[in-house]
Parts: sequence; C-alpha cells; structure tokens
Amino acid sequence: MKKYSKKIVFVTLIFLSFKGISQEIKTTKGITILSYNHVGLAVKDLKTSVTFYRDIIGLSPLDVPDNMLAIRRWFRVAPGQELHLLLGRENPVANNDKNGAHFSLSIPTNSADEIEAFLKEKNVSYHRQKRFDGAYQIYVTDPDGYVIELNEPKKL
Repeated sequence: MKKYSKKIVFVTLIFLSFKGISQEIKTTKGITILSYNHVGLAVKDLKTSVTFYRDIIGLSPLDVPDNMLAIRRWFRVAPGQELHLLLGRENPVANNDKNGAHFSLSIPTNSADEIEAFLKEKNVSYHRQKRFDGAYQIYVTDPDGYVIELNEPKKL
C-alpha cells in the first residue's frame, strides 16, 4: 500500500512538473517582444529639445550619421534603449498628461529630493507625488509638451 501511494505521489509530481514547464514555454499568438529599442519623438526645435534631454534629463548623446544631423538626434536611455528626436513637429503636444499619455524613465531609489532641487535650480516646472507604495514620481514636460515621469523603484 505504501509503495502504491508513493507511485501516485511521484506520478502526480511529474505531471505537475510538466504542466508547469508547458505553461512556461507556452507562447501566445503574435509577436515576441524582447525589449524596446527606441522611442521616436517629433520635435519642433531640435536644438532646444537636445539641450533639454541632454542637460535637464541627463541622457547621453549618441552618434548620428552626418546626413541626418540636421533632422535627427539620438540619446542613450539604458543599454540597448534609445530616444530619437525627429525634427518635424508643427504644433505642441496637447494630449499628454501625467494621468494620461506620458512616458516614464526610472530614477534611482531615494533620488527625488536631489532631482527636485536640481529642477528648481534650473527653473524647470515639475509635479512631485508620492505613490501608494511610498516611491516618488516627478513629472516634467519637455519643450514640445511631452510629459515625462521620473519614477523611483517600488519601495519594498
């Protein structure tokens, strides 16, 4: 009887293991995304936007082919992730809002005070709020009206 019970437990464990594995490798229909490569933003004044993203947001410029310098600038956001500024916007962004359309960049834990002081020093308007989990979010708007959330990691 004990031998029979052990076999049932063993077979059940094997079945559950395969079920877990099949769920892990099960794919949905569609496209497999590994990460984002870049985000492209249309801007009205390339020089003003470059200054903002380099000097205020702190992104590192990347090389752009010479034949595109008049209309493009690229920045490194994180390894393998970039922001591309594309000359061509005619009207300011009108539908970005911290509670609606915006994009978010991660900032270090406990850096909101330092960032807030920096934004004040640079005379950049912002909105700071404490999230439900205790982390801070700071929202700034770029020269074209894109809202950027600077987001601390979740507090554990």
